[in-house]
Amino acid sequence: MVWWRRSDADLVPDVPDLRRIMPYIMRTRKESTVYFEHSVDVGAAEQFVRAFNEVHPETRASVFHVLLWACRQGLAEFPNINRFVSGGRLYQRRGIWISYSAKQRMKKGAPLVVLKREFDPTESFPEMVAAMQDQLHTAKFGGGTNSVDGELKLVLMLPGLLRRVVFKAYHLLEAFGMFPKSFVDNDPLYATLFLTDLGSLGLDSAFHHLYEYGNIGTFGVLGRARAEQVPDPDTGRLERKRLSTIRWSYDERIEDGLYAGYAIKHFKRLVEDPVKGGIAVGDDAVLEVLERGGTAGAERA
Repeated sequence: MVWWRRSDADLVPDVPDLRRIMPYIMRTRKESTVYFEHSVDVGAAEQFVRAFNEVHPETRASVFHVLLWACRQGLAEFPNINRFVSGGRLYQRRGIWISYSAKQRMKKGAPLVVLKREFDPTESFPEMVAAMQDQLHTAKFGGGTNSVDGELKLVLMLPGLLRRVVFKAYHLLEAFGMFPKSFVDNDPLYATLFLTDLGSLGLDSAFHHLYEYGNIGTFGVLGRARAEQVPDPDTGRLERKRLSTIRWSYDERIEDGLYAGYAIKHFKRLVEDPVKGGIAVGDDAVLEVLERGGTAGAERA
């Protein structure tokens, strides 16, 4: 039906009966959320970032950029994660859209800015980092506001009772996919997943709630890196590693938890060995620095 032709996604055909009934049994994301937690060895990612920043000082990266790259590649490999439920129906999103938060200034009390962009799996890592930096610079200093900002201001001008009426109407309109492309493309809560980096603030990871607004079905939080002694699985000897915890919240109505678990393990493998995963393909200068530097830098606290 024309009512369900969304601007951002296509209706998934031939959905199994069990998955079709789930949105009626578990009507909200809150009651459909499952949680995943894992420790990631970020030593190789930190080593890669140091080599990358030595070669590309104008586009400095972080481990969070590596995580974004890993998620982008993993979503291309596991496309069913790039789905969402709306109006009791399952949709496949067009394109990989990731929203993420960043501090406007690394200072206590500085506001967060939430950004969203489409991540093309064929985009090189240097191109991705440069595009993200340009986007952040525009958000910090561009001085403009998007259409969502303007609409939010209009809603906040209303008395509380009318705001509730507006959001009741919102859920009805969203269920029938009636928002225009300009609204959906500019709203960071209409995305494949949301990632945030608490580690950059020196904080541990946390499980984040899923919003009932928008259609994000996956939320990931990266915590601070810490040095730990970990036994080698083959020899039993203790090895010093740099570990970060990532905690995920996931709407199980999208796809079963086993599929999501495989996807998240794939993200983890790419972060733990980004070079083998292909992050430096075509970037011979970075590979040369890595080869010259060996692995000593990766174990630096």
